Amino acid sequence: MNRTRNFVRKKMNLQRYAASDMIDRTGAEALISEEVANEIIQGVAEQSTVLRMGRKLPNMSKKKYRMPVLDMLPVAYWVAGDSGFKQTSKMAWKNKYITAEELAVIIPIPEAVVDDSDYDIWGEVRPRAVEALGKKIDGAVIFGVEKPDTWRDGLVDGATDAGNVVTLGASDDLYDKIMAEDGVIAKVEESGFFPSGHMADITMRAKLRGLKDSTGQPIFRTGMQGATSYSLDGAPIDFPRNGAFDKTKALMITGDFSQLVYSIRQDVTYKLLTEATIVDPSTKEVIYALAQQDMVALRIVMRLGWEVPNPINSLKSTESERFPFAILKSGS
Repeated sequence: MNRTRNFVRKKMNLQRYAASDMIDRTGAEALISEEVANEIIQGVAEQSTVLRMGRKLPNMSKKKYRMPVLDMLPVAYWVAGDSGFKQTSKMAWKNKYITAEELAVIIPIPEAVVDDSDYDIWGEVRPRAVEALGKKIDGAVIFGVEKPDTWRDGLVDGATDAGNVVTLGASDDLYDKIMAEDGVIAKVEESGFFPSGHMADITMRAKLRGLKDSTGQPIFRTGMQGATSYSLDGAPIDFPRNGAFDKTKALMITGDFSQLVYSIRQDVTYKLLTEATIVDPSTKEVIYALAQQDMVALRIVMRLGWEVPNPINSLKSTESERFPFAILKSGS
């Protein structure tokens, strides 16, 4: 009897240990969510040229991020004679604010489609959702397209207001428009900044490949067997491919991208909706009732903001005439 009782006790203990040691779906849910969230935020940073080239500040703890920016420089004076009076000077700062706004997308799909598919539907959906987020960020920051009301004007508008615009006509020399003393690089330098990079429309690749020196040799090719290396004055060129770059507004943007700063209030989060009702934002009419229509939907949300500090410098003291970016636009 005692042997039987001991056997049963040992068996129950083994079952208890096995249950407590097993990693079930509930226990691993946090890890799974974090993995996908990280995958998406990394994907957004890769798909968005703005996030890839700009300077990321620490994450925001509130909706607004206050950023003190140098606004007045000290002035030194010569002292007259051995007993002359030394004059005083001062420095001053002003606040600029980054305001976080929400960016989101919901992607609904019938459960039957998910069940019958031979492919990982969500694995196919996530990259496209990431691309959509990157496109919206770039469109708002570069061109001001559908930007939130609390955000500043885009890079193109900022450069235009400061007079940092170079127009490329049909008969103009592209090399001069970029590299010469009246080119886009010089415009940035005249504002007191050194360009750290360029972003350009995809059509600029062909224009740059077509540039030749006085002997007829391509400027942007070191060898016919190697890939073309695209850089201008030592700074790399990025060609966005998410569809956000509008060549009718700018062919290329040159600037000091350390002056394009952004901060994230909420990292990308995702949630699989199963019983929600999705309505049209404009008409408020119901589009999908997920529970009734046997559908699911992937919701992706992030919050971020951006700014251009544009601090005062010794070369250009007037802020309205100073901007760390310049644009090359088509004159045709």
